[in-house]
Amino acid sequence: KVAIVGGGIGGLAAALALSHNSCDVAVFEKADELTEIGAGIQLGPNVTRLLHDWGLTHTLRHVISAPDRLQVRSATTASVLGELRLGQAMTARYGAPYFTLHRADLHSAMLHAAKQTSAVVQTNCAIKNFQQSAQFVSFQTGHGSQNFDVLVGADGLWSNTRQQLLNDGPPRRTGHLAFRALIKQTDLPQQLRSQNVTAWLGRKMHAVQYPIRGGEWLNIVVFIHGAAQDDFQNWNHTASAADLSQQLSSCCTEMQDLLHAVHVWHRWVMHDRPPVQGAHQMSQGRVALLGDAAHPMRPYLAQGAGMAIEDAAELGLALHGATPQNAPAALQHYAANRWQRNARVQARALRNGQIFHATGPVCWGRDVAMKLMGERLLDMPWLYGYSRTT
Repeated sequence: KVAIVGGGIGGLAAALALSHNSCDVAVFEKADELTEIGAGIQLGPNVTRLLHDWGLTHTLRHVISAPDRLQVRSATTASVLGELRLGQAMTARYGAPYFTLHRADLHSAMLHAAKQTSAVVQTNCAIKNFQQSAQFVSFQTGHGSQNFDVLVGADGLWSNTRQQLLNDGPPRRTGHLAFRALIKQTDLPQQLRSQNVTAWLGRKMHAVQYPIRGGEWLNIVVFIHGAAQDDFQNWNHTASAADLSQQLSSCCTEMQDLLHAVHVWHRWVMHDRPPVQGAHQMSQGRVALLGDAAHPMRPYLAQGAGMAIEDAAELGLALHGATPQNAPAALQHYAANRWQRNARVQARALRNGQIFHATGPVCWGRDVAMKLMGERLLDMPWLYGYSRTT
């Protein structure tokens, strides 16, 4: 019996993986209803192959986009710095496609799939404290005391499960501020519409745009280093388009035109944690952590949700055939197989932020290297070619 705290993408992915591996699963979500905020999401082949295994790609076929390429451009001059072929080239190279879609569409598909399994999903059900013994994990809900063999904390960046398990304090503020927007492609001038992923690199900033919802909408996210910040713990606060435009006044005309075409922006203050230091930070006894609860990262590798989904798949493998007695050993196996990869992705995301926001000679060197070795720098076999361990 497995209790999952949190009904976001990571929690539902865990419910699917564990249900497919013959576990008795219950998901506990503190919100009144299961919804996903945010906007776009990128999923590389390392993730889409798992979605295919769970039967989700067919469900998502009408809302995904499959860009042909990822293009890196200078936010100052608009020049193309490098490209990575996606589309058929990515599928041929790694055996699975590269998708972009709305987070809510992925969440909705996962929720629908979870409800087709034996998993029980409960909303308006907060779990703040748990106790674990040699025999089980127990906690209180509105329905009284509950006992499970395993507890999985998938309750996100501000995880209560993590705090009780590790007591390592809140996430750290990164000094970066993100602005996001969605706009219908038909509301954009023809020259600003796009069916590909574009990353704009500037000085102390970068932006990413890509199609979602079958290409009908364009997702835009702008990341600014050292921007003025408020102490927000969520990412759904309305932002001023004028303030954003002023901060990006040195950007090229095409970038400015895109910013001015959007009338509603939302912002959030970005937080993360240092890269995972060992398996003990992902599992202790009968309690395991997953996704942002275990390894929140900066979104500069587009793998936050991807790592949560990979965690879920590994957790399902680890608990397949496990008994209540050996469940702690199975969770240790899960953590041992996941912590180093998650730490590597966290560290690479940190490094990407430094490169993307570079100034001076480093910025010049970045642009030259990208022009000379674009695809070699952008392709990451260690990331995209990953498959679950056995």
